[in-house]
Amino acid sequence: MRPAHAIIDLAAIRHNYGVAKSTAPQARAIAIVKANGYGHGAIEVGKTLAPIADGFGVACIEEALELRESGITNPMLLLEGIFDPDELPLVDEYRFSIAVATHQQLNWLLKSKIKQPIDVFLKIDSGMHRLGFKLEEALAVYGKLKASLKVKNVVLMTHFASADEPEKSTTDNQFKRFTKAIRGIDAPCSLSNSAGTLVHPNTHQQFIRPGIMLYGATPLGHSHGTDALLKPAMSLRSAIFSIRDLPAGEPVGYAGRYVTDKPTRVGVVAIGYADGYPRHAVDGAPISIDGHRSRIIGKVSMDMLTVDLTDLPDIKEGAPVELWGNEVRANEVANHCDTISYTLFTGVTRRVPLRYINRAD
Repeated sequence: MRPAHAIIDLAAIRHNYGVAKSTAPQARAIAIVKANGYGHGAIEVGKTLAPIADGFGVACIEEALELRESGITNPMLLLEGIFDPDELPLVDEYRFSIAVATHQQLNWLLKSKIKQPIDVFLKIDSGMHRLGFKLEEALAVYGKLKASLKVKNVVLMTHFASADEPEKSTTDNQFKRFTKAIRGIDAPCSLSNSAGTLVHPNTHQQFIRPGIMLYGATPLGHSHGTDALLKPAMSLRSAIFSIRDLPAGEPVGYAGRYVTDKPTRVGVVAIGYADGYPRHAVDGAPISIDGHRSRIIGKVSMDMLTVDLTDLPDIKEGAPVELWGNEVRANEVANHCDTISYTLFTGVTRRVPLRYINRAD
């Protein structure tokens, strides 16, 4: 079998959820498992967290139904709400909570014929300008929801645009605008994503929404030290399957982007951009080969990539390779690919089998 695969450490995910809970001990933590659990497998992540999670957050009803049908009964929030009023009977049947962020969603809910009142997360735009009601609309919309027999509880919600840049005043300004807009409303709030949870304690409120931190990647820079709190959950792996020695002055890979500047031992790894490793990784992107740090040289191909083995003379064909995980952090790889860890995780394709370790049972 082709050696490319990913190890998913479920104990690490449970640990990281515990970090979120201990960082905001007074808040309930909605574990965000959208986008197939950030590429880690939503059902497996959901099942491992179900005994301890206060609830789950997904992007859409399709993701929520997948979790429900796998036997997960925890509270479940549709973070983007519904996209069509025909979804409301399913929301009613499966007891989902929904975000209400637009006047259309509000009208669909108020005019619906759902049989039981549901919990609503009222989204207010405090400055990101993506979804949410205007600040000056918050009181009126909240009043409509509270007066409706279709609504059980209302949680006030916003989303921070730059919580991962705590040196900026953006998050404080959003928090102040949000607080002013909801003055006079006695309702729980949900503001903090992973970055808000880690470095903005005043925003924790009653519900936090940890996402990327559950999977062991900090949304912040290494200077904040938050990477030391978290355990990587995904280890993307493969193996060396070819080795050749080249003299100085020889091109490596498509377009000859990398040219050897000395006699170079080149290894070929069985993984490429069709597996989810970024094609735009630069020469020098870090990689671990049998526990030894090395670097990528040459352009990433669809099914393989090339690495520098010059300083690793003992490496043989078949040697294990970690693309990211415990030995090379995903954020470090992302920095060499002009991207973020979120895209690395969610970009792993279906031809990379996921192998789970440390199940709770």
